[in-house]
Amino acid sequence: MIAKDLQSGVEQLGDMIARARIIMPFTGAGISTECGIPDFRSPGGIWTRHRPIQFEEFVASQSARDESWRRRFAMDEVFAAAKPGRGHRALAALHRAGKVPAVITQNIDNLHQASGFAPDCVIELHGNTTYARCIGCGQVYQLDWVKRRFDQDGAAPDCTACDEPVKTATISFGQAMPEDEMQRATELSQSCDLFIAIGSSLVVWPAAGFPMMAKNSGARLVIINREPTEQDDIADLVIRHDIGETLGPFVGN
Repeated sequence: MIAKDLQSGVEQLGDMIARARIIMPFTGAGISTECGIPDFRSPGGIWTRHRPIQFEEFVASQSARDESWRRRFAMDEVFAAAKPGRGHRALAALHRAGKVPAVITQNIDNLHQASGFAPDCVIELHGNTTYARCIGCGQVYQLDWVKRRFDQDGAAPDCTACDEPVKTATISFGQAMPEDEMQRATELSQSCDLFIAIGSSLVVWPAAGFPMMAKNSGARLVIINREPTEQDDIADLVIRHDIGETLGPFVGN
């Protein structure tokens, strides 16, 4: 059912939240746009101007690795300035209240952690861009280390332990999804009684399968997104309004 207006949507969502025992939020780019993080897929987004660098390209080509890091450093100020928005804070409030055990996210911006979720309660399906990792041995690197090496040598650095490339800790196109995160997301989607998809176009698979999985496991499904999604027809409630305005009333709960 599509909410006829914002007020009725918020009221219905509030009733569903009050009745739910276990709520599973699933967040996409839309929850972070009010924080200044652009939606890479939207018109004018980065991916409409620059072709995404495939994982196999990153591994095989030094120039692809250099370009990948140039793009990341160009976004430094955007990510550094971003603070959790009303949507993040509302979910964190529900987490503190014991309603939300964890959050599944497609986002890479670390804003759920900044809002109050413990790192192990944020299931990052597409990784995290606020630090780096060796693609060989998995050693973690801080971005300022990568930046110093990049500026010094003019090239993306390799791991000091195994000489394999160092990459942002994100999941690139063509890279395998993280097994542990996918398993946890599956278990939580199947065990919740209310699943709320927030700010996701629900077109990126396999992540987009979790709302349907929750619905098929008996949960009620809410979709909050400005634009229609392919899963609106199976949702119990669809709210096509601003995420901050929709979730703002729950920040203090």
